[in-house]
Amino acid sequence: MITAESFINAAKEKGFGFYTGVPCSYLTPFINYVIDSRDLRYVGATNEGDAVAIASGAELAGMLPVVMFQNSGLGNAVNPLTSLNQIFKIPILIIVTWRGEPNGAPDEPQHQLMGAITPQLLELMQIPYSFFPTETEDIEPTLNCALEHMVQHRSPYALVMKKGSVQSCALNSQLAVKPLLTAPTPSLIHSEPTYTRHDILKTIQVASQSDDVLVATTGYCGRELYALEDKENQLYTVGSMGCVSSIGLGIALAQPQRRVIVIDGDGAALMRMGALATIGYERPTNLLHILLDNQVHESTGGQSTVSHSVDFCAIVAACGYINVVHATTLEEVKDVIAYPSEELTFLYVNIKPGIPEKLPRPKITPDQVAQRLRQFMEVV
Repeated sequence: MITAESFINAAKEKGFGFYTGVPCSYLTPFINYVIDSRDLRYVGATNEGDAVAIASGAELAGMLPVVMFQNSGLGNAVNPLTSLNQIFKIPILIIVTWRGEPNGAPDEPQHQLMGAITPQLLELMQIPYSFFPTETEDIEPTLNCALEHMVQHRSPYALVMKKGSVQSCALNSQLAVKPLLTAPTPSLIHSEPTYTRHDILKTIQVASQSDDVLVATTGYCGRELYALEDKENQLYTVGSMGCVSSIGLGIALAQPQRRVIVIDGDGAALMRMGALATIGYERPTNLLHILLDNQVHESTGGQSTVSHSVDFCAIVAACGYINVVHATTLEEVKDVIAYPSEELTFLYVNIKPGIPEKLPRPKITPDQVAQRLRQFMEVV
């Protein structure tokens, strides 16, 4: 058994300073220690997939992140781990607990199957792992092994933590309570939209500043942004369904001096609405979250979403977004982008379905896009 302090200090010396995750009783000493530390950052995520996406954004922006969660939530992280981290070559260190370990300590019934398959699931995702160190002298070699893989292969590495690996550590501070500052919310108006996604994306590109980072959601959004003009400050998300806002949050927290523009879609936002609460709590002043709502899953055949009955503006305001705008004209969209607010901002735009003819796919690969973005942010 080791102390949380011994591992975290050793990790800090190697550059790990950004932590995110979802609690597990096995992880309590770690989370408590990080929260209490003045020189470490902990972002509590609403689910494990969001935590992976937040950490991935932070890595792109120059941080060495650690993601922590219990194995019962490993399934929530499968999508971003396989279609974001492995495809874009984004290395993160995962600490996953081993609840329901076969022949281990008795545990709750819901952990039985996941406990039996946790190592195999990591292997299927091609994520190498070792067991979390339980002796102080094993900490350094374990971290060296993880870092060597992360640097060489640009992919995640996991540490599987068994029960009783870390001594208890009391929490001496509490998560800061931020008062809910209810933003004025525009009236929900689902009028007939006038503009296409193409129109709005073109306006965003023209009005944004040269040092902004643009992160486009999965599907046609990234492809259309690429088709308009491929730029080194643009990330075209693939896979990682609904994770674009969490990726943007990670980038914004890691580079607070740079504006991050997230271009989201209604289907994607509905998939991971818990991310809105995390963003609303963190309230990065340099994040502009744009939601383009065409009320359909357009890239998968045009099936309807339920966004026609959802008031996104009211939801984000209730989650803590400070500045909420419902734009109905290109000029309003341009003004929000060209004249940045000094607060976390949400911009909602109704758009028409439809895509340009012969829409190309990016010729640049996802890992090239990621590496190019790192270079743009001067973190390589």
